[in-house]
Amino acid sequence: MARHKVEISGVNTANIKVLTSEEMNELFKKMSEGDTHAREELVNGNLKLVLSILKKFNKHVDNMDDLFQIGCIGLLKAIDNFDLSYGVKFSTYCVPMIQGEVKRYLRDNNSIRVSRSVKDLAYRALKVKEELTMKNNEEPTIEEIAKCLETDTYNVVNALESMRDPVSIFEPIYNDGGDTIYLCDQIEDKKTKNKDIDIKMSMNEAINKLSRREQYVLDQRFIIGKTQMEISEELGISQAQVSRIEKGIIDSLRATLR
Repeated sequence: MARHKVEISGVNTANIKVLTSEEMNELFKKMSEGDTHAREELVNGNLKLVLSILKKFNKHVDNMDDLFQIGCIGLLKAIDNFDLSYGVKFSTYCVPMIQGEVKRYLRDNNSIRVSRSVKDLAYRALKVKEELTMKNNEEPTIEEIAKCLETDTYNVVNALESMRDPVSIFEPIYNDGGDTIYLCDQIEDKKTKNKDIDIKMSMNEAINKLSRREQYVLDQRFIIGKTQMEISEELGISQAQVSRIEKGIIDSLRATLR
């Protein structure tokens, strides 16, 4: 089978060597004895591990070359600090270090700038959360975290929220094969809420003009959220018929509201 050539930072991913556990152990022994070539082989033999980790982050950056290089920095740190006496597989030790390096890079290079003090509070809150979880075998509340940090709950919530990745309002959140529902469709505009009364009244009037079956399909599809297949099984008709009914409803409501 032909392998496709994909280059990242000048590395042909189709030709990356994957080391066996025995080869890894032997190279780590040589490296501990001062063999610099063994360190290079360990790096080259784990590049696919870096790539596999980066897959979950590729939506966050436009330039994968930069992210690949950051992942390699994490790999180098893991190689330099790993010891066979740990009694664990290198990948088990390495993955969290690479992920941590990538996450730090993404946080520090986020398009939305967050002050250093807020970042520091978020990191300390996460550390306290982890410590309390291990101590009590359950996740602590925001109030408990805030008490340990001697700050307000608002500051903790604000700090943790600042570390979340921004999401586009045009991010699709639901699609069952029909019309896609985007995040912006679920956001209420409180400023224009009172101005929509006439539209709501017209909509109610238009819905009342629909047949009972059309009202049922409208309710099940757009209020309950059922799929066309589920509705077709309930009504004993084909999915194509449900699709035609749905299209007819939309056309009818659009014509009434114009």
